[in-house]
Parts: sequence; C-alpha cells; structure tokens
Amino acid sequence: MLKIALAQLDIHAGDPRFNTAAMKKAISKAKQQGCDMIIFPELSIPGYFIGDVWDQPDFIDDCVRFGEEIQAASEGITVVYGNVAKEPGRVNLDGRTRKYNAMFIASDGKLLSPERSPYPFYIKTLLPNYREFSDIRYFTSLMEVAQERRAFPEDFLSPVHIAFADGRKLCVGPLICEDSWDDNYPFKPMSYLGNTYDIDLFVNISSSPFTQGKTERRHRLFGKAIGEIGKPAVYVNCTGIQNNGKNVYTFDGSSSAYDKDGRLHYECAAFGEELAIVEYDEQNHVFTSPVHVNEQRGSTADIYASLHYGLKSFMGSLGLDHVVIGVSGGIDSAVNAALYATVLPPEHILLVNMPSCYNSEMTKGLAKELADNLGCLYTVIPVQDSLELTRRQFSDAVLYKNDVESGRLELTSFIEENIQARDRSSRILAAAAAAFGGVFTCNANKAESSVGYATLYGDSAGFLAATADLWKHQVYDLARYLNDEVFKREVIPRGSIDIVPSAELSSNQDITKGQGDPLVYPYHDYLFAAFIERWQRATPESILQWYADGTLEEHIGCPIKVRDLFPDAASFIADLEKWWRLIAGFAVAKRIQCPPILSVSRRSFGNDLRESQLKPYYTTRYLELKEKLLQGR
Repeated sequence: MLKIALAQLDIHAGDPRFNTAAMKKAISKAKQQGCDMIIFPELSIPGYFIGDVWDQPDFIDDCVRFGEEIQAASEGITVVYGNVAKEPGRVNLDGRTRKYNAMFIASDGKLLSPERSPYPFYIKTLLPNYREFSDIRYFTSLMEVAQERRAFPEDFLSPVHIAFADGRKLCVGPLICEDSWDDNYPFKPMSYLGNTYDIDLFVNISSSPFTQGKTERRHRLFGKAIGEIGKPAVYVNCTGIQNNGKNVYTFDGSSSAYDKDGRLHYECAAFGEELAIVEYDEQNHVFTSPVHVNEQRGSTADIYASLHYGLKSFMGSLGLDHVVIGVSGGIDSAVNAALYATVLPPEHILLVNMPSCYNSEMTKGLAKELADNLGCLYTVIPVQDSLELTRRQFSDAVLYKNDVESGRLELTSFIEENIQARDRSSRILAAAAAAFGGVFTCNANKAESSVGYATLYGDSAGFLAATADLWKHQVYDLARYLNDEVFKREVIPRGSIDIVPSAELSSNQDITKGQGDPLVYPYHDYLFAAFIERWQRATPESILQWYADGTLEEHIGCPIKVRDLFPDAASFIADLEKWWRLIAGFAVAKRIQCPPILSVSRRSFGNDLRESQLKPYYTTRYLELKEKLLQGR
C-alpha cells in the first residue's frame, strides 16, 4: 500500500524562494507521516502567471537552482514537482533561452526520466494558447521537440518507473494540466499513454485558475476520460492568486484522486492549503483510504468563495488594510462594501456618500443604513459646490484666436453628469484614500463595463474592480447571498435591492420617478454575455438571425420575452446597434484604462478577452438580414 501526499499549496507567483521553502516543509511533513510519494502542482517553484519575467535568464537559473534543492530533499521519498527546465545550447523560436514547462520526479536525490525520453524530466506536451494562457509565448512543447529531432511525439511520450526502497514499483503516466484536456488536439497524450503502456497511476500536476463551474466540469470530463482508459489518477492543483496585470485569478486547488472507473475518491477543500494523504493499492489499482468528496455548492456560493478569497489575498499581497468606497445607496456599491467587510475590520473601511442636487433622500438614507449595518466609518462629502464652481469657471472661459473672441464652451447636461462622476472619484475618493491611508475601489459590474456605461477617470477608476466580472443579475444574487448566508442578517438594505438602478446624475435620472439606467438588465445582461463569454462569440449577425427565427431567448439564455420589449424589428435593431457601437467601439478604450478585475467567469475583460480599438463592424449577412426584416419580408 502506497501513501501518497497531494500537496495543495498557495503558490506565490514570481517568488521561487518562498515556494521552495514551503515545498520543503511539506516534504518534511510527508516524511514524518510515512508517505512514499508527495506531489506538487505545475510550475510550483516559479508560479505560472509571471508575464515576461519568463524572459529573464537570471530568474530561470534561480528556479533551476531551487529545483535542485527539492531534488536533494527527496532522500527517502519520491517527490513530483513542477518547474521550468532549460536546455543549454538551444533557444526558443524567438531566440531566447529554451524553456520547458516540466514535471520532475526525484527519488533518493536522483531524477527519474520517462523511459523513452532523452531528458531527465517530462515536458508538457499540449501548450494552451487561448483565453489568459500564453504557454506558446514562453515554452517549447514536447511536440516541437519531437519535430526538431525528426521523430514523433510517441517516441518520447512514455511513463516513469518508480522503484521504492522495499521493492514495490509504480508505473506513472506523467501529465501536465492541458495534457488531459485534449479533446480538440490531434495528439492525445493521456489516451496514448493509457492505451500503449500498463500504467498504474496517472499523475496530473496543474496550475488551473478558478472559473465558475470549472471544478464540476473537470470532475465530469476528467472522470469520463479516466473511466474510458480504466486507470486511476491523481490531480494536484495550487491555491493562491496570480495575475497577468489586468486580471487577478484565484486558484481553488480542489486537488483530487479518481478511481479507475472515473469516480471521485478524494477532493481537497477549495481555496485552502492542504496536505492530503491518500492510500493506494498499486497491485489492484485502487485507492483504499476513506472516500472524501466535498458538498457541491451553488453558482453564487462559488462566486462568493472566489471573490472573498481573491480580495483577501490580493490586499494581503499588496500590504493594504484600509479601503475607501463610494456608496450611492445602489446595489453595486452596497455589494462591494459588504464584500470588503468580509475581509477587513469595519474600522478599516470608510464609506463616502457624495450627493449632488440630483440624489434622492431615499438613496442617501440607504447609504447611511448600509454603513450602520456594517459598522463601517461613514461620511458625506457633497459634489454640488464643485459642480457649481465648474459651471462658473466655464461661463467665464472665453475662447480666443489671435486675441479675437471665438466663442465659448457649453456644458451640456451629459457633460455635467461626467463632471460629477469624475469629481467623486478623481478628487474626493482619491483624496479620502490618501488621508485614510488606503485605496479606493471601483464598483463596476460587467454589463456597464461592456458598453462603457461609466465615466472615464470617474466611476471607472479605483485600485481594483472586485465585481466587474459579474453581470447585474449576479450582483443581485450575491447581495442576497451575503445577507442570507454570509452575514445571516440584512446588511445590504432591502431598499438597495428593490430600487431601480440609476446613476442619479441629472434630472432625467430621478429614482423616485422610476427613472433608471438605460439598460434593461434582464435582457441586456444576456445579450452582452453572448458577445463576450460564448466560446464561439456571437455578433449582431447571430443575434439578428436568432431574433428572426424566434429562438433568441433560447440561444442567449434570456429569462424574458424579447418581443415584449420591442414592438417591432426596427426598434429591436436600433437597440442592438446602439449597444454594439459601444461594445465594439469606444467602450474598448475605456476598458483598456480600467483597473484590474477579479476574474470568475468563462471570459473576462482584460488579458482574457484581448481587444483592439477598431470601428464597429457589421457583416454582409447582417446587413442583408437587417434590410429584409425592416422591409417586412
């Protein structure tokens, strides 16, 4: 019977010294508990999302040296770990140092090679190059190595044979993350290993960030693949947070062991470090330790767990412990305030209400009620005086050309809305954060970010946008979850959940008259999601075709009847084009300048969805279909 330790660690990206020290502690603990083997995540020494630090040869050399320390620590135990490997005398296609994303297996101070490989490590075969992943930018794959050597990948892809001190043996099928998610690749490492060799146990080391529903999908798809091959497997993932500059990703771990029929045998707790020990009968290929599977949570619970963990970890990593939040009485700022209150003491949170003449007594009262419910510090700093000052300054500002008066600049109602929004963030919140010894937040949601319904350098500013990857309906769901499940009392006032969302920046946005945002969230949330999050992203052509077919609600998951919102095709098309011009137009420029966000969805803005600033485009088929619908044909 083998005792195998799954070392689910909080990996600090870009800090191999910290990671190596943590790994050594885990190895020592595993030895004390009589483990035969300990398995660490992918790239557990350097971390995964470190950007172009991968282009620093000195950093790579440091990681290699720390890898040698882990190798030396393998006396009396087999250690499986992820690290960057380099090959002297070879370069990547870009001319830089040749690097591999590699799995090392060390036993009694020596590295064990896959049986047919010329390298003392296993090289990741499939390199993801989609969404936030850019492995091809930095690493050389086993496929390329085979091509260089005029061989087939099958010539190098092979198991690792481990011989333990007492004579027991284990044939391990090595896999690194993507190597098991091979449905869309012509070469399938896991299937090849399982069908070619008498594998005792697959070992997959991963660095896989959390996205909503991903763990359940992995259990289902990975379990299905294991069941088809009939070989058991262990999967070890990291926890912690890592970022690519614009997106902050949480890593939930959820490391697991699977029986040979694909059923889940053991699952580590999400979002926490754990040294899980499973017992494995290598003769009969079965796990004999007690079954442990986590209770499945709902989608909102998953979102909360990721946001809470990410927020706490991100602030901790930056050494931040004070935050200023602009609160309007609306749902977005209320949810953000409640989220921060789950990770900081209330006296470290300052809520600031910044009313003008357009803010209702209702919303001002809700902002105060929120602060009282949370026990946070609270203040009111009006923006009306600064708006009046700006009006006077512009009324006195005369335009001249060669000393001849050439006109004046007029402030429209729309311009004055943006003046207020910028004054609140760029002046008041920024100054309050400096005085309070902290930072101020961005309270954006994903629907508003999609169409740029936020003021540049105003309410789109802040050090982090914690809820910017949530659609408006998810913000409401999270508000109810925070009240019911987290605080178990009403901290977010019911009124903030029930009122019509409104910016309250002009007389045309009177919340007491039901004058709210121009977005119909129960429809536009799902329309925008189709443009952004679908794997095969929709365009106006797709949307218009589904509308014409009467299947739009089915395709985008909209919970309301679209034809009830729009009396005819002309009004539907006008609305569609209005928002498309913004989504594919100026809103891109705004998003590029927005703060980093906590990413939880299948596709978030930032470096997950890479955007160029282009003019909005309509396909030829769209223009033909539009003409046909408008003519009633």
